[in-house]
Amino acid sequence: MNGPGSEVAVVVIGRNEGRRLERCLKTVTQQSDRVVYVDSGSTDNSVAFAGSLGIEVVELDMSIPFSAGRARNAGFLHVCRSFPGTRFVQFLDGDCELAGGWLEKGHAFLEQHSEAAIVAGRVREHWPEKSVYNRICDLEWQTAAGRVAGCGGIFMVRVPVFQELGGFNPSVVAGEEPEFCYRLRQQGWVIYRIDQVMALHDADMTRFSQWWRRAVRGGYAYAHCCRLHGLEPERFRVRECARIWFWGAVLPVAAILLSCLISPVWSLLSALYPVQVARAFFRLAGRGLDGKTRGVIALLSVVEKWPQWQGQVRFIWQSATGQLPVIIEYK
Repeated sequence: MNGPGSEVAVVVIGRNEGRRLERCLKTVTQQSDRVVYVDSGSTDNSVAFAGSLGIEVVELDMSIPFSAGRARNAGFLHVCRSFPGTRFVQFLDGDCELAGGWLEKGHAFLEQHSEAAIVAGRVREHWPEKSVYNRICDLEWQTAAGRVAGCGGIFMVRVPVFQELGGFNPSVVAGEEPEFCYRLRQQGWVIYRIDQVMALHDADMTRFSQWWRRAVRGGYAYAHCCRLHGLEPERFRVRECARIWFWGAVLPVAAILLSCLISPVWSLLSALYPVQVARAFFRLAGRGLDGKTRGVIALLSVVEKWPQWQGQVRFIWQSATGQLPVIIEYK
């Protein structure tokens, strides 16, 4: 295959992605013949379909807890064994489609920027109009281009750098990407996001319960990353955890206790929540949203502190009781 095909391999991870995986793998095989699919215990036809395309398949041992980091590490190791000479690896989730021409663009960028360990492009939500929750995902993808502190799990990385850092921390079941990027930055490497479409993502998030579980996972991720690196000079994720605890627990408890024990006037502390909603509403101006959608998203941006706090408490409890971390899925 011409272009970057002899130097770039693609690792796709998935579990019961169904038609999403079919679309994903078809877009990948159009750009690369170095493809590895890592399956985390699917019960649909994911493994068989990947094999039918001639893609190399890695099936993870189901006796060990699954995590995206573990799956990506396994795929990376398989690439190193099966495709010698690979210089760059593109990670992709099975619910995404790889944008046409991305491998060539990412490859060219890393060739031209020796200080960069990772390059990522734009991710777009496939069907943002399906639900307000999909729309939230689409807004999250719309981040600034240039030098960035971190990225999601879809990116292209230099093989020697990934090997040097030991890949993802397999014990981190949520937030493994920013944790990896943090360690990478501590070694002096740079991460870039360029203004090119890299992938289309299909969140398929249509229910409030899915959104809630996703927020729980986010809070869990902040807590775990803070536990690992919060005492280091950058104070990684300390600020995010402090905000979650303030809005999710400290403020409501203080408002209730002070109003009961001292004066009902203290219940006015709860007025800070609608103030936060209003602030979020105005920050969303210019994002192409109608008033109703802006209002709902602004409200959810405040409400999410409660499921995030739940995720923090879950992590603390599991750590205190010695429980193994378990991946939190919302699909």
